[in-house]
Amino acid sequence: MLQGNVNQNNIIDTLKVNYMPYSMSVIVSRALPEIDGFKPSHRKLLYTMFKMGLIKGAKTKSANIVGQTMRLNPHGDGAIYETMVRLTRGNEALLHPFVDSKGNFGKRYSRDMTYAAHRYTEAKLEKLTEEFFNDIHKNTVDFIANYDNTTKEPRLLPTSYPNILTTPNLGIAVGMASNIPSFNLKEICQTTIEYLKDENVNIEEHLLAPDFPSGGEIVYAKEKMKEIYDKGRGSFKVRGKYRYDEKNNCIDIYEIPYTTTVEAIMEKMIEFIKSGKIKEISDLRDETDKNGLKITLDLKRGVDQEKLMTKIFRLTALEDSFSCNFNVLIDSAPRVLGVREILREWTNFRMDCIRRKLRYDINDKTKELHLLMGMEKILLDIDKAVKIVKDTKVDRQVVPNLMEGFTIDQVQADFIAEIKLRNFNQEYILKKTKDIKRLEKEIQSLENTLNSEKKMKRLISKDLERVMDQYGQERRTTLIHHEKVREFKEEIFVSEYNVKFFITRDQYFKKIPLTSLRVSNDHKLKDYDEVVQEVEGSNKEDLLFFSNQHRVYKVKAYELEDAKASVLGDYLPNLLGLEEGEEIIYMTSTMDYSGWMLFFYKTGKAARIPLSSYETKTNRKKLAKAYNEEFPLVHLEFIKEDKELVAISSIEKVLIFNTKKISEKNTRHSRGLQVLKPKKDSFLKEIKQLEEVDFENPDYYRGSIATIGTYLKKTDRKDLGEQLQLL
Repeated sequence: MLQGNVNQNNIIDTLKVNYMPYSMSVIVSRALPEIDGFKPSHRKLLYTMFKMGLIKGAKTKSANIVGQTMRLNPHGDGAIYETMVRLTRGNEALLHPFVDSKGNFGKRYSRDMTYAAHRYTEAKLEKLTEEFFNDIHKNTVDFIANYDNTTKEPRLLPTSYPNILTTPNLGIAVGMASNIPSFNLKEICQTTIEYLKDENVNIEEHLLAPDFPSGGEIVYAKEKMKEIYDKGRGSFKVRGKYRYDEKNNCIDIYEIPYTTTVEAIMEKMIEFIKSGKIKEISDLRDETDKNGLKITLDLKRGVDQEKLMTKIFRLTALEDSFSCNFNVLIDSAPRVLGVREILREWTNFRMDCIRRKLRYDINDKTKELHLLMGMEKILLDIDKAVKIVKDTKVDRQVVPNLMEGFTIDQVQADFIAEIKLRNFNQEYILKKTKDIKRLEKEIQSLENTLNSEKKMKRLISKDLERVMDQYGQERRTTLIHHEKVREFKEEIFVSEYNVKFFITRDQYFKKIPLTSLRVSNDHKLKDYDEVVQEVEGSNKEDLLFFSNQHRVYKVKAYELEDAKASVLGDYLPNLLGLEEGEEIIYMTSTMDYSGWMLFFYKTGKAARIPLSSYETKTNRKKLAKAYNEEFPLVHLEFIKEDKELVAISSIEKVLIFNTKKISEKNTRHSRGLQVLKPKKDSFLKEIKQLEEVDFENPDYYRGSIATIGTYLKKTDRKDLGEQLQLL
């Protein structure tokens, strides 16, 4: 049998050898986008289509594209085609599609409208993709070997605008993820131009908010958007758009959030219609056609459509949250960047592309100039050049003889030797050598640009202005300020009627409308069970259940089903999710959280806690430390206003006191104040209501709190004993 430490070492070694390389491969080579805005799968597909001549050529079968892409991407035709589908105009997943498609490519907003097989569809590249491949042949980016080292592919694409922020990207890696929304192309280009002028530019002035291909509305909060721009993390709400058709008394939903589908929204609506939470709709149908998305809701008479839509926004994915995580690979390392940092990294990347292009052009023109300067030398004596070639008896000596005769290098001599005999005339050579001055000026201009960061930024800005003018579109997603959004209050849609709440000793609960109790109030109970508490209230109230484990459970009354006295009711441990051994010992209901909870402990102390201390903004269902845990609890109750109570100790000391003398404590688990002082080994035994006792002279027991009380009279002891027996 292997020892434990050996197994542990084997596991650690296995993780290092197998899991870590896999994790890094997923992070770096699959899931996260790089600064050009592409994941490897996107880049490989687009570059393959570019090499196939599909920017200006005719469409070809998708199967052909998928097959060719497998030379760079060995993940199978299904994965490649799925990547391609998302990039197409037909799928409507991008603000600016990269693939011009023909055939059925499905719809992003529909789960059931699936795409056709790649043998049926056709595609080519959109004109916009020229911006990804301009000057790629001029060494603007590095090329690396493909997976089997049979060809080369670009490490990145030299995008002429920040595609990283205009194309939505969702990627889930190992231990990290990326979720970047799309922004409007015009806004991004303008923001980048302003950033190139001043790196401290106020981003929010030019970049309003994300812009989704599905349209919809963003619930805009300036502070939240600024946080996303600054930190690269955060979330905002996006909702669909609708219009009310007064003539047909129906609502047409024509745009939905980018994060959901038509089917998901409709399924939720159907669920809530069946459960009775949505009662205002008489019919629901999907009327999506070739003109676009449309969900139609037929309304019942007299329905307030704004109230209904507020409810639908709250209950379904028609209003959804988009969680941003601007996680981008920079130099093969994942980094979460704000918008300003992304623009800085993209600018550095683009500057490097332009720098490499300028060096390529300078080198190319310098080579041409060098050849023309050699040609210029033979202009001085063309006859001599012809004679050298004519008199050379061995072919391989032509170049050396020209080099020696005109003091030129081998490259120049090779070029001259290759000139056709018919071009060995003064006119041709003069015409060629006229380009020397032009080339010298061009090289000087290129070198000046290369040495000037300002001029390179100007080139970037010109490209951005051109892209903005040629491909820019108006925003599809509109903004609605969060102050104008109608807040959803579920209670508005809840019926209000009077009810009674019951708890039994065996932990059963019933909510019974008073109208039902008038018909029958004979409770069905288990053998030897009995009702230990009943509270009258409303269907709109909150119920607070206090347990013996110092917790309080909060439930809205309307979330609980109405019952009849003739049923056992709901078992509280199941209803509230109580832990083993935990029981509910007290229940109260409230509409406005006014009043106080009183907690009396065995030590004789009492805590008066405002009920508002149990109110939470986040609607938490369970609160710990609902009351003090240090001392055994003797009695608890809710009071709306002050009253007199009777404290009785284990040695029959009695104190009648008014609850107003117990000062309020805001901390829920407060120890409280001394009410009945213990004497010797005595302790607080019970708290009774004043009307529960029948003392001859109640004033005899009245006093201030924090006293030891008064011994119970013999006459009162007899009465109290009888009362206790009755209780």
